[in-house]
Parts: sequence; structure tokens; C-alpha cells
Amino acid sequence: MSDVINQAVTALAGKMDGGFDGSVKFVIEGEGSIMVDGDGVRAGDEEAECTMTADAETFEAILDGEMNPTAAFMSGKLSVDGDMGAAMKLGSVLS
Repeated sequence: MSDVINQAVTALAGKMDGGFDGSVKFVIEGEGSIMVDGDGVRAGDEEAECTMTADAETFEAILDGEMNPTAAFMSGKLSVDGDMGAAMKLGSVLS
């Protein structure tokens, strides 16, 4: 498990109040994947309603609040595959 994934799991868990109504997978290019669902936040690579992919720099900027998830998507720095509603719901949690 990479340090980037471990730090991201900790940061995401701090932003979430318990579980998440849905399932989203974050793929951090070159590092691994993080699952966010009703069980909370953890490193993992399972099936999800929505998969969001970004490089480590973009993901870190989103977590730090330096980049809005919608702006990252619109600029092509964040790709979303699957249920856009789940992505938007999680995006509002991260904003």
C-alpha cells in the first residue's frame, strides 16, 4: 500500500461523517484505489457505482480544498465513469 493511498484514506475518512449512501471508487493513477461506501473509507479495488480517476496531485488538491471537484472534472483533471449522481453527492461532501 502506498503512502499516498494511506494518507488519502485518512484524509477522506476525516471528511466523512460515517458511511456514504452509495459506492464510489477513487483511482489515483500510479498509486492505487480507495473505496468510499456505506462501510466508510478504505483502500480497495472493488466494483462501485462510480469510478473517479485523477493523478495524485489533483486528488490531493481536491482533498485539501484547493481544487473544487466539479472544476477538476470540467478541466479534464478528474474523470468520472458510472453514476454521475454518486459522484456529485461525494463531491458535495468534499467541497
